[in-house]
Amino acid sequence: MVTAARTISQVAMHMAVSFGVLYILTGSFVAGGAAAVLEPICNVILMPFHDRFWERVRQRVEAREPRGADTAVSAQATLQA
Repeated sequence: MVTAARTISQVAMHMAVSFGVLYILTGSFVAGGAAAVLEPICNVILMPFHDRFWERVRQRVEAREPRGADTAVSAQATLQA
C-alpha cells in the first residue's frame, strides 16, 4: 500500500513540476496542462528503452571485469589482517 501511494505521489509531483515550469515559461494554462499530461506518457514509453540501454552497459562492464577479482581482493585482505 505504501509503494502504491509513493508511486502516485511521484507521478503527481512530476505532473505538477511539468505544469509549473511550462506555465511559468509560457504563461499558458493549456501549455502547462499539455506538458503535465504528456510528460508521464513519454516517460512510460521511453523508460523501458532507457532501462535496456543501461542493462547492456552493465553487462558489458561486467564482461570486461576479470573473473576472480573479488576473491583476489578478499584473499589479499585476509592475508593482511
